[in-house]
Amino acid sequence: MRLRDLSTHRVAPLAGLAVMLVACSGKSSGPEVKNPERQSDAEYDLARDTFQKGETRQALDHVQKAVAYNEENDRAHYLHAVILLAFCSGPRGFDGPDCRLADIEKAARAALKANPDFRDAKNLLGQVLINAKKYKDAIAVLEPLTKDPAYVFPHYAWGNLGWAQVLDGQLDAGISSLRNSVTEPRFCVGHYRLGIGLEKKGDAAMAEQSFSSAITADPQCAELQDAWESRARVRVKLGKTAEAREDYEHCAKISKETATGQTCVRELAKLASAPPSSSGVVLIPFARRHT
Repeated sequence: MRLRDLSTHRVAPLAGLAVMLVACSGKSSGPEVKNPERQSDAEYDLARDTFQKGETRQALDHVQKAVAYNEENDRAHYLHAVILLAFCSGPRGFDGPDCRLADIEKAARAALKANPDFRDAKNLLGQVLINAKKYKDAIAVLEPLTKDPAYVFPHYAWGNLGWAQVLDGQLDAGISSLRNSVTEPRFCVGHYRLGIGLEKKGDAAMAEQSFSSAITADPQCAELQDAWESRARVRVKLGKTAEAREDYEHCAKISKETATGQTCVRELAKLASAPPSSSGVVLIPFARRHT
């Protein structure tokens, strides 16, 4: 699993969206050309089904038809945003040629225009604003959502709010929000982001613990590549060179094609070439900080 920040969990980025899609699904009455609303629902169902099968481009075609038939179909606009976000999860992340953050934001806002109470769309909009580095805008969207008792995925809202705050330089507020997010102990992305906040705060030991939790919180989190790279980085700072080397090796094993994987390969090379100190500790420059 690679996080692109969604964020790297980047995504983080589609974690939990499959659950939301099921929650947003429903049985349509079947396509009727003379009834645009029903035709829109039928295309939405086709888009959802093909997307869940991994047929992303076919799903995009169907969901665009769903929106064209009925601009008030909030579920279709939301799914449109989710499908577009999937194009940002490749090895190049947000630099990929098919990743268009402006279009994702537009689709998420269209879902909210059709249904202002669409909480999942609010969370997705906040996530996309973070990806676009519009941190204050993201905070404005996400903060009210964390206070909404009707939202059934509060850890996602807290996780995105805390991430926006950390990236905006509001470390104390961000760490507090991210601690709230990991009250759902299996939320590995929350643990990872908390680790970044603690690292930026200068607490490498606590950051190491959070990165370890990110990897072990759930079996599906074991391949969270950014967490392996980040734990290796703080272990270098803590003088745990052997453990850091193991983490970098595992990170590179997950994938050498991603930006994170390439970082791990470079850091392994530094470890291999760095001379030992008189105490036997390998001395290398600190690995890059996460930005």
